Amino acid sequence: MTNILVGSCSWTDPALVRSGWYPRGRRDAEGRLRYYAERFPVVEVDGTFYALPSERNSLLWVERTPPGFTFDVKAYASLTGHPVNQPAAPDEVWARFAAGIGPLRAAGRLGGVLFQFPPWFRPGVRAERFLEETAERTAGWPVHVEFRHPDWWEERQRDLTCALLGKYGFAAVGVDMVQGLPATLPPLTPVTTPRQSVVRFHGRSTSWGRGSKEERFRYDYRRAELAEWVPRLRELAERVDRLHVLFNNCCGAAAVQAAETMADLLSPRSAPSSSR
Repeated sequence: MTNILVGSCSWTDPALVRSGWYPRGRRDAEGRLRYYAERFPVVEVDGTFYALPSERNSLLWVERTPPGFTFDVKAYASLTGHPVNQPAAPDEVWARFAAGIGPLRAAGRLGGVLFQFPPWFRPGVRAERFLEETAERTAGWPVHVEFRHPDWWEERQRDLTCALLGKYGFAAVGVDMVQGLPATLPPLTPVTTPRQSVVRFHGRSTSWGRGSKEERFRYDYRRAELAEWVPRLRELAERVDRLHVLFNNCCGAAAVQAAETMADLLSPRSAPSSSR
C-alpha cells in the first residue's frame, strides 16, 4: 500500500552510526541523511525532544532529502511535561519550537509532531486541560499522541481516550512492546482521525520501564514477529489516509534492519506465506 510509510525513530543515533550501517564516505551529517532517505520515506526526529529544533537544521533536512520525504518531529520535553535542565517560559519555548519546524511545514515535509507523554501523565481533569492547551498551541499542525501510562488504554477508559483525541484531531499512536509488565501498554491500533495513524515499535525488552535507555530498547525483531503485524497494519491503512510505521528499538542497527524487514513484508510482492 502506497499510504504506508516505514522508517526508524532516528537516523543520528550514536549506536546506529557506530554499527557500520552507514557505508564509508556517507558518515558525515549530510551523507547519513541522504543515505537514509534513499532507503526509507519517513524518519522520526528524536533529537528535538532533548533540544529545541533550529530553522537552519530544518532547512538543511529539506535540502538533503528528496521530494516527498517525510519528517515526524518529537515535541520538546517540556511541552509534554518532562523535566528539562534549563526551563524557560512556556510562550518562549512554544515560539522557538514552532519556528524551528517552520521550514518543514512550509515545504510540506512535516508528517506530524509526536507528543510523547510521560508515565506519570494519567487520565483526569489536569491531563484533559493539558491536552486542550496543547491543541490550542498546535492549531493547524498534524499531531500524534503517545501515552505511556497504561490507564489511557484500559478497557473502561479506551473509548473516552479515543473521543478526547478525536475531539482535537490528534492521531493516537499504537505501540508494540513487551507485554505483562506494570508499565506495558496493549498493542492496540486506535483510529482517532481519518488523516493519519501511527504505530511505533519499541522492541520487546523485559527492561521496559526500568534500566538504562540501551537496556529498554535493545531488541532485534524476528521476521515472524513483524509478519504477525502485517494484516493489522494493512487493515489500519485502509481506515486512514496515511500510516506511519516507525521503529524505536534504537540499539545499533536494529531499528533500521527491522524497518527494512517490515517494508519488505508490506510490499505488494510479499505474499502472506513469506513470513518465516
